[in-house]
Amino acid sequence: MTATRPLRADAARNRQLLLTAASQEFAERGFDVSIADIARRAGIAKGTVFRHFPTKDDLISAIIVDQVIALTEVGERLLDAPDAGAALLQFLTTAARELRQLDLSFLTGAADPAAEVVETEQRLYATIHALVDRARDQGDLRPDITGTDVVALMCAPNHVVKSLPDASPDLWRRYLGIIFDGLRPQGAHPLPHPPPLPL
Repeated sequence: MTATRPLRADAARNRQLLLTAASQEFAERGFDVSIADIARRAGIAKGTVFRHFPTKDDLISAIIVDQVIALTEVGERLLDAPDAGAALLQFLTTAARELRQLDLSFLTGAADPAAEVVETEQRLYATIHALVDRARDQGDLRPDITGTDVVALMCAPNHVVKSLPDASPDLWRRYLGIIFDGLRPQGAHPLPHPPPLPL
């Protein structure tokens, strides 16, 4: 199998411009946005888009993969932190901030994700489960909290803020604090429903 050659500096720059422009266009206008609009926003010729991403699905998959890899690398670095509870909170803070900046919540609607997307998501889920297990073992999380619970809550601060008019840019931090307090063992009451199946 032939090794993949690294992108030239200008090609790598164009690819990043396209990913940023596409994520912004999709977030603002949905999946029906045209490749021409994405190219215009990126300041790149339409043909350059197709050289990097032959289809719109390829472009969507690339956005997902880049975002998931970045979050996973943050989590993996935090797995060695001595304070597991603080490490999990730092990860969730980074995730909420980055998801807000890139506004990738629209990607949950992508159908038939590519194999690379599924693989990178599974790597992220495994990292989150490991962070949660460490925090729970150290007594920083209530014993009935699972990694899947935290995966489900990861985007919640931004979802809450989007429903509020005239929200300040950092309001998501308030709701992340409320969520994380709910994960702590202090003052916890039994949950009224069992956890979902693992992701």
